Amino acid sequence: MELRTAASPKDVKHYTTERLREEFLIQNLFIPGEIKLVYSHIDRIITGSATPAESELVLTAGDELRAKYFCERRELGVINIGGKGTITIDGKAYPVDYKEGMYIGMGAQDIRFSSDDASRPAKFYLNSAPAHHSYPTVLIKPEGTPEDGVVIVKPENKVELGSLEQSNHRTICKYILPGQVESCQLVMGMTKLEPGSVWNTMPCHTHDRRMEVYLYFDIPETAFVMHYMGEPQETRHIVMRNEEAVISPSWSIHSGVGSQAYTFIWGMVGENQDFDDMDGVANTDIM
Repeated sequence: MELRTAASPKDVKHYTTERLREEFLIQNLFIPGEIKLVYSHIDRIITGSATPAESELVLTAGDELRAKYFCERRELGVINIGGKGTITIDGKAYPVDYKEGMYIGMGAQDIRFSSDDASRPAKFYLNSAPAHHSYPTVLIKPEGTPEDGVVIVKPENKVELGSLEQSNHRTICKYILPGQVESCQLVMGMTKLEPGSVWNTMPCHTHDRRMEVYLYFDIPETAFVMHYMGEPQETRHIVMRNEEAVISPSWSIHSGVGSQAYTFIWGMVGENQDFDDMDGVANTDIM
């Protein structure tokens, strides 16, 4: 497990491009046959991936967590952006298809990931936060029929925003949030930009009560996203490629513009789970 320390905005504004990428960019996430985890001191979030190939992968706490098992004191959100796979939790198997997800509550001891087809492996993207209470483990589907242990995203949690004229026509699909899938801290979902739109989270905002991590995907090899971060009057950018993630401290804006449309997963951790709790920044105030 890789460790990343917290960063002060006073220091970040002096970072070189290389240092900025070293501190906040997460690359090489989906390597077949491997689990990759990055532990950030910013709200203690763990961002990572599990990409099972010929054999299943087992999620362990490692030495860094000083725990008997990964979810002894943590909760876990997962969204699959690859081929069909299965997550087995304490002996119960959950088939997880493309863009389906899971919330795994504190106390789950044995967590295993497998792919249906090793030539087209599942790509399980992971966000984990410290937890103080155990909420039910559930499979989350963007659409379908509700059944025992399965939550379907509610219509009110599929929000269409923006317009083609503003280059930000997008649909936000909220997976983990109060009233749909209960958690201690973690809020998680996915935003898809429509063809012809390239801007996300613009006008931008900050939220001092929680941090956020973005995973950008559905980006062709020759395309990219310019991810903007920093204080509103001290912005910096990081060039993002397909299936790369970026850590956004609570004091930082988090917005991006691509060379074409793309999709991204957002995960938030902190003391407030209210999706609309944010401090907006006018376009005229960005520097």
